[in-house]
Amino acid sequence: MLKAGVLGAGHLGKIHLRLLQQSDKYELVGFYDANEENAKKVAAEFGYTYFNSIEKLIEAVDMVDIVTPTLSHYECARQAIAKGKHIFIEKPITNTVEEAETLRTLVAEYGVKGQVGHVERFNPAFTAVKDMLDKPMFIETHRLAEFNPRGTDVPVVLDLMIHDIDIILSVVQSKVKHVSASGVSVISDTPDIANARIEFVNGCVANLTASRISLKNMRKTRFFQRDAYVSVDFLEKKCEVVKMKDAPKEPGDFDMILQNAEGIKKQIYFDNPDVAGNNAILDELESFADAINNNTKPIVTLHDGTEALRVATMIIDQF
Repeated sequence: MLKAGVLGAGHLGKIHLRLLQQSDKYELVGFYDANEENAKKVAAEFGYTYFNSIEKLIEAVDMVDIVTPTLSHYECARQAIAKGKHIFIEKPITNTVEEAETLRTLVAEYGVKGQVGHVERFNPAFTAVKDMLDKPMFIETHRLAEFNPRGTDVPVVLDLMIHDIDIILSVVQSKVKHVSASGVSVISDTPDIANARIEFVNGCVANLTASRISLKNMRKTRFFQRDAYVSVDFLEKKCEVVKMKDAPKEPGDFDMILQNAEGIKKQIYFDNPDVAGNNAILDELESFADAINNNTKPIVTLHDGTEALRVATMIIDQF
């Protein structure tokens, strides 16, 4: 079992603490939180060991789980890497692309592993269909959330849209050619609703909308590719796959057949895979343990986190 320590015991940090304690792959050593009052309250309520300094916690563990505010990600990670510790770091990876690139260099230099918490990669609705995604040429995403003061210290692009940016980059596997975007600040100092259009070198176009001032929650992505349409509902954990193939010469009574202007007939059929229940945060943490123990590449690398932040920054620069 890997000895794990958590930096940050806020809302998400407490979830990470609980899951690391439950996991068979980690031994939860303890946590550090800059807010001493909150730290003592968490320690008393849940029985976790509280370390009164980052340095002491880092020394005591094999893996540091960084769930602090984004502004402190870089410094926390830098300290952990310099002590030869593996790092799991919540999204966005850092506050700036330059910081992220420095961490990538340090991880290689010190021979440790790093993973970024882009948790939607582990959403069972996405994992059920990701192998069916084959060169999509148009992608549309909607990530809408009801207002919550937590997270409004950063633009909605870094708070919400970055999830979809990471998913899209992992699927498209092509360089970004052009980005255009617009955003509106309604209740916060930074944009609360944003729309972005990402054009890739291979011709794919992605249209992303994110809002944190919606009346209802929605997290849907639709992929359009040759002879197929794939829909992923990240919130409801459902997926829908509609495929087309050449129509049989003698279709059955219930076959759905379309004919285009050239007379070519296609048959529509549905291929909806089973979606297994899971805890995506536990899965991402345990997948990192596997990468460390087996000396394999983490599923969401620091490179992936850096590229997602790079595109998010390109979008924010348009506002």
